[in-house]
Amino acid sequence: MQTNKTIASIGIAAMLAFAISDVAAAKPVPASLAEMWKIIQQQQKEIEALKAKAGENEVLKQEVKTLQEAQKGDAKPQAVAAPATAVGENSAAGQPPPPVAAKSVKSETERKTDILAAEVEKLKTKLFIPDKREYKTEYGLGPAASEVYRVNRGLSIGGYGEAIFTDYTSNKGDRKNTADLERAVLYVGYKFNDWIVLNNEFEFEHATTGEGSEEKGEVSVEFSQLDFFLHKNANIRAGLMLMPMGFINEIHEPTTFHGNYRPDTERYIIPTTWREMGAGLFGEIVPGLQYRMYAVNGLNAKGYSSAGIRDGRQGGSLSVAEDFAFTGRLDYEPNFAPGVKMGVSTFVGNAGQSELYLGRTVNALTQLYEGHIQWHYRGLEMRTLGALGYIGNANVLSAANGSTVGSQNYGLYTELAYDVMPLLWKDTTQYLAPFFRYERYDTVASVPEGFADDKKRDRWIYQGGLTYKPIPNIAVKLDYRNIHSSGGGLPHEFNLGLGFIY
Repeated sequence: MQTNKTIASIGIAAMLAFAISDVAAAKPVPASLAEMWKIIQQQQKEIEALKAKAGENEVLKQEVKTLQEAQKGDAKPQAVAAPATAVGENSAAGQPPPPVAAKSVKSETERKTDILAAEVEKLKTKLFIPDKREYKTEYGLGPAASEVYRVNRGLSIGGYGEAIFTDYTSNKGDRKNTADLERAVLYVGYKFNDWIVLNNEFEFEHATTGEGSEEKGEVSVEFSQLDFFLHKNANIRAGLMLMPMGFINEIHEPTTFHGNYRPDTERYIIPTTWREMGAGLFGEIVPGLQYRMYAVNGLNAKGYSSAGIRDGRQGGSLSVAEDFAFTGRLDYEPNFAPGVKMGVSTFVGNAGQSELYLGRTVNALTQLYEGHIQWHYRGLEMRTLGALGYIGNANVLSAANGSTVGSQNYGLYTELAYDVMPLLWKDTTQYLAPFFRYERYDTVASVPEGFADDKKRDRWIYQGGLTYKPIPNIAVKLDYRNIHSSGGGLPHEFNLGLGFIY
């Protein structure tokens, strides 16, 4: 009996050692016994929740039972003397008898301990990789990108992808219909502890980054940032960060917006996906009022053209950092109006980057201001966004870059959708929403004196379609875009696509 108690004590001590070493590896040593007791209580709750799962619980019980039976059986040989012949032979040689039984007991105990350790590791894995995930936005990022903030600690993996077939139905010209894996994205995050989180997005575009005729896509780091959670009112973010502007730039997963292609206003006026190197603060000022504000490297006006500021993004790739910029955002979700979200954002900074334009440097002050409102009520969804931009020394940039750079640009769109699936199938969890979007934008809204307007940049789009979600993680999309411009000649599109998050 005493032997069984001793072995049981060793087993319990071993399991406690696993737990304590695991905690020590992840967090600093507790400052007091009270803090240690809180940690042990929390881990005990998590382990008990996992043990409630019948499969793992039964396996563990069986292994413990097997170990107990083995210990009872192996205890007897320890008291049995070695055979007389062996004792005599060894005594004659002046050597003690070989510890046959003791060796057997040690080997069996080690084997059973290894089995128990493996089962404990399985249970620990369940603690950090849950069977179910909750997909919702956190701290300005999309549902899949936010997963790392909800794990207890350690590694988090997620991602998204979208594929689109485009048929040009009119004004096709020499364009060919396309079938494209637009992007496949991998989120890899790591939660070091309760207050430091690393989050990364790696994007593969157009299914390949081959050479020659296969050079169609690229691999990019969309963001790579460290978050330091200090207080709900003020936390620090640093690294390669998404600019907090509009609906799409930060939350661009395909299940979060209607239509296969992102709205043009949020592709050319707000040049999605827009990220820069920098650091800043984010948090909640009062309940319902959130902010993000960063200091970042500026744009590079060498890339400006009649298509807008999109090619002025530097994306953290050996970015020229002679000029810096400020970007900030406020969002308000009032408690008295559930489903309503409204906000404003801005980006202001010089973009000259000490480059020479016609033999001299210019500031190329770039300003962008944006406002948005969103309302979800039962099956109804509404979005409206407007953006207005200004570019300083646009005449110098136009002459130096060989393309008319608008000193002013603007874009706006409004969108309505309604989930009709509950009307067709009561109590269903599926989603089917017809939607309509009207969009108007012009990247050369104001032309510098002495330069010609590019009227094809003045566009308006009528778009309608359907979004179907068999589950919240998957969206099947169909839409038609009727595209017009003051210069004419733009194709209309029929698009069919598939998007997913995980």
